[in-house]
Amino acid sequence: MEIFSTGPQSKDVEQPEYLRRLSDVARWSEEAGHNGILIHSADETVDPWLVSRVILESTTTLCPVVAVQPAYMHPYTVAKMVATLGFLHGRRVCLNMLAGGFRSGLVASDGESPDDERYARTVEYALIVKNLLAGGPVTFAGRYYTVTNLRMTPPLPEELFPGILISGSSEAGLEAARTIGATAVRYPKPPGDEEDQRGEVIDTGIRVGVIARETGNEAWRVAHGRFPEDRNGQNRHRLAMQQENPYWLRPFENYSTFCPYLVGSYDRVGQELGSYMELGYKCFILDVPPSREELEHTSLAFAQAGPHATR
Repeated sequence: MEIFSTGPQSKDVEQPEYLRRLSDVARWSEEAGHNGILIHSADETVDPWLVSRVILESTTTLCPVVAVQPAYMHPYTVAKMVATLGFLHGRRVCLNMLAGGFRSGLVASDGESPDDERYARTVEYALIVKNLLAGGPVTFAGRYYTVTNLRMTPPLPEELFPGILISGSSEAGLEAARTIGATAVRYPKPPGDEEDQRGEVIDTGIRVGVIARETGNEAWRVAHGRFPEDRNGQNRHRLAMQQENPYWLRPFENYSTFCPYLVGSYDRVGQELGSYMELGYKCFILDVPPSREELEHTSLAFAQAGPHATR
């Protein structure tokens, strides 16, 4: 099982504070035992490759997960960046392949393309990157990319070969993950509505936020404080404080976060996490942590997940 946190976006933090905040979140994530940290990429944020340098310099083991949009960079350049960071820091970098993105940016840089075509192009792109990092030379003639005897130096040590993530929310995304050998990541439904992933030939993961405390009521108080509802929602607030189901979509539906949340006591949230593990999910990507203490609470919930996953 792998756990990844998510780094803050530059658009959400004032410029003088961003470097400090990014370094803090990276250190907290490493202290919590996380495997890596996801770096967002969008038109209005700073370059994720430069952000990854800050993470590498702020930690000793944490793996940056760099978002890669094929419309913005040639596959050779991506392979070169991975190999260069490995050479300079002796550290592994993972890749989060983006077949989609914000429409305005994609239209401006790459025109209109159906989702299935974007996934097909991303498959070609990722295969070239992988083959270059495996040593090459690479000759590839596809629909979207053609390279001949392309070789990448410096060579990348085998132990630093990047893991690859890609959205697995659609059949096109799942098929791309199978072809690339990537981890397919999706936004989860409640565990009772999810399909069993244990028959999949690839690893699968979910993006989910966690707010856990000693009691469910305390967790919901924190949740509604972090994602407050308008005045018309006060009755729903009181109802939520009493609910048994920890699966919470409102921040996601209101575009306050990039994922659903699990809210409740350590044991209740741990039970839900364990249910996802039982279904075969091996990768958990968490939301941006607001503090070191919040990651400590999340770790307590994950500590409860193990027993539930093996029952």
